[in-house]
Amino acid sequence: MWRNIGASADSFYQVRPEYADDVPDTKFRIKVGKTLSARRWHAAFTPEGYLDIGKILGRICRGGIHPSIRGEVWEFLLGCYDSKSTFEEREHLRQRRRVQYARLKEECRAMFPLIGSGRFISAPVITEDGDPIRDPIVLQELNAAKELASVGQNGPLGGFEMVKEHDKKVIQWKLSLHQIGLDVIRTDRTLVFYDKQENLSKLWDILAVYSWFDKEVSYCQGMSDLCSPMIILLDDEADAFWCFERMMKRLRRNFRATGNSVGVEAQLSNLASITQVIDPKLHQHLETLGGGNYVFAFRMLMVLFRREFSFADSLYLWEMMWALEYDPEFFLLYEDPTLTAEKSGRAKVKSIRQYGKFERENMRSGGKDAEAPLPISVFLVASVLKDKSAKLTEARGLDEVVKILNNITGNLDAKKVCSSAMKLQKKYLKKAANTNR
Repeated sequence: MWRNIGASADSFYQVRPEYADDVPDTKFRIKVGKTLSARRWHAAFTPEGYLDIGKILGRICRGGIHPSIRGEVWEFLLGCYDSKSTFEEREHLRQRRRVQYARLKEECRAMFPLIGSGRFISAPVITEDGDPIRDPIVLQELNAAKELASVGQNGPLGGFEMVKEHDKKVIQWKLSLHQIGLDVIRTDRTLVFYDKQENLSKLWDILAVYSWFDKEVSYCQGMSDLCSPMIILLDDEADAFWCFERMMKRLRRNFRATGNSVGVEAQLSNLASITQVIDPKLHQHLETLGGGNYVFAFRMLMVLFRREFSFADSLYLWEMMWALEYDPEFFLLYEDPTLTAEKSGRAKVKSIRQYGKFERENMRSGGKDAEAPLPISVFLVASVLKDKSAKLTEARGLDEVVKILNNITGNLDAKKVCSSAMKLQKKYLKKAANTNR
């Protein structure tokens, strides 16, 4: 028998007492026979470690994942590990990735030694021209880290000097560090977990390393909201980094900026197309108000409803989304080409049961053949707009539209939203297929 049967997940993600009245109640409940338990999860593996992912996808959609195993299940849902790998193969890969992360982190620390020191900054350290900013706050943090580390002249802080930087990539990276710090301070500040300086620093470190790792995207506001659950669920910092990196593989297009546009605009355009098909009256009204670009839905897509749900409910929503969208070839799509070629023979999936329900519908309808298949997140937003259609069509301006959508915070049911999104997907793909005939 598990802990907290039938209880909410709040006991696993404790809220600071001073914020108790401001945080929406968690609707997610741990239920026997519905929530994926540790026992059922472990029973889905063979003695060698092969995972029958089809056994657990439906269970996740019915009742989510028990918080005690959430982190390790997410690693599979996000494609960190191949369900057709053994325990030994996964452990080898885990250790290899930890070494890779340590190298990345050391590379960052050589450029700015607060990385990995247990400290972080929220003040600028460099100008766009590469000139160092000797901010007292930054200098204080550097000195504090130096004292804490008690290193000599040969240590990471001993010989460090703030000098003019000429490398454009390094300048871009250093420009991101204080913004990451500002966001870290604001991220999930209601949780007891972030009372500890070490956890704030861990979040800053991971985001700083990712900013250097993915130089094309670097760091954008919103990423801290996506990364925060990873370090709460996974004890090892390197494991949390790679789980976040796999999540960003799915979402990085949203954060990419080209010229005057941001990647998420493509999804907003898809949202407009879906709404036009499933609720033409609402779409026309929004266009009349000047909201045809659907920018009011920007936040929901960028941080996947983190603002609209409590912390525990947003995790429940995410894992249902990933279970519905699950593609057994995720691992192969995300790994290096050598490993992909090596495993390509074993990667062929014979049973459609190994795919998530949303992905199956895409395969059946031809939606997967599109150049950029529509993600379930777009249908989730469309389902919220559809549910609030009556109120939205009465709105007299975009400010009222925003107000209506802001009022849904804490009032949404994650499971119902996913169910509604699935119905809209089926309806949209059917109408789109008829239109193309």
